[in-house]
Amino acid sequence: MGAANLSNAAAIVGAAESDVIGYPEDLTGHKVTSLQHHIQAIKNVSVQTGVPISEIQGIFSAGWSGELAEHLGVTPRYLDTTSVGGCSFQIHVHHALAAIHAGIIDIALVSHGEAGWSYRGGGGGGGGGRGQISPGAEMTAAYGTFGAPSQYAHAMVRHFHQFGTSQEDFAHISVVTRDWAQLNPRAVMYGKKQSPFGGPITVQDVLDARIIAWPLTLYHCCLVSDHGGAVIVARPEVARSLRTNPVWVTGAGESMGHQNILEMEDFTATSASRSSATAYKMAGLGPQDMEMAMIYDSFTITAGITAEMLGLAPRGKGYTLWKDGHAAPGGRLPINTNGGGLSFNHSGMYGMQLLVEAYRQLSRTAEDGVNGIEGKQTQATTCVVNGTGGTLSTTGTLVLTSDDR
Repeated sequence: MGAANLSNAAAIVGAAESDVIGYPEDLTGHKVTSLQHHIQAIKNVSVQTGVPISEIQGIFSAGWSGELAEHLGVTPRYLDTTSVGGCSFQIHVHHALAAIHAGIIDIALVSHGEAGWSYRGGGGGGGGGRGQISPGAEMTAAYGTFGAPSQYAHAMVRHFHQFGTSQEDFAHISVVTRDWAQLNPRAVMYGKKQSPFGGPITVQDVLDARIIAWPLTLYHCCLVSDHGGAVIVARPEVARSLRTNPVWVTGAGESMGHQNILEMEDFTATSASRSSATAYKMAGLGPQDMEMAMIYDSFTITAGITAEMLGLAPRGKGYTLWKDGHAAPGGRLPINTNGGGLSFNHSGMYGMQLLVEAYRQLSRTAEDGVNGIEGKQTQATTCVVNGTGGTLSTTGTLVLTSDDR
């Protein structure tokens, strides 16, 4: 049976964040809960698009959908609680695209809120927060890999061995994402006022930073912060009627390689090769057609490997996109233009931040004094967005295109 052609069956029509992101406890004197981040972002995207909350027909979130429906006072036709880590939100957009194409709903909400900083130590950590250790995690811990840094360190060491790369090669990813953060006033690492570690960094700074899990130093690792984000996905007829610029979901795919990292066949290859192949095929486009990329960067190794899996660089050469300046401001393939999970914000599951920034760039709203300053807005008309869940486990890939393409 042939797959239905979902390309451009729906558009993202708005994207917004919660009011205070990053370290809100430091800024406001009180904690903001994960639910508050959800609700603030939903309200903001409703105001942005002019879509009343009462018209939301489908709710997609990583485990929160029923509670959100109750708090919003809506009775949705469609609920999706898929929670597979940081790529959940790319997968939600894929599922919303299918539900809209099937005629079940016309308007979908994808929402995420995570108080990764305010409630650190309370569970979660990118997997949905089940509150107890899984048998797979127990088995992994027995081999000395407990916690994300120790596991991703194995992937980086394997990349060193297999392709002759080095800490310095991957350090360029940290430096370039920090360059982008200098154009984003909401970035945690925008400057010293936001964080004592903020401001520009050099490759040597990355190499000299304290070791977290060799060979990962502090600047090879993502932030821990608070964030809420929401996007609205709508049928084309609805998208055309709104005051915001639509960004079309031209391709979508999802895949999984393993759950436990000990079952990973190749530490230098992820399921993003499959999820992106599906998305590119649906879109009728390929990696050579992408003018921008939003890539999950929980660690520098995540971004480097994923770039290779998306076909944006040859195997073993993903880091060169950053090292050679292609991913940097003014480069031919801007990547993570908000500053990424390394320097903008990473609440635990980073996929929502990828969606929000991709929408802002392709809708031409990334340079408005809140979402960015002069130099942040690109002219890209195509963007590949890839989220990663678990420990390089599950992936969701979207190909998004601007309305003026």
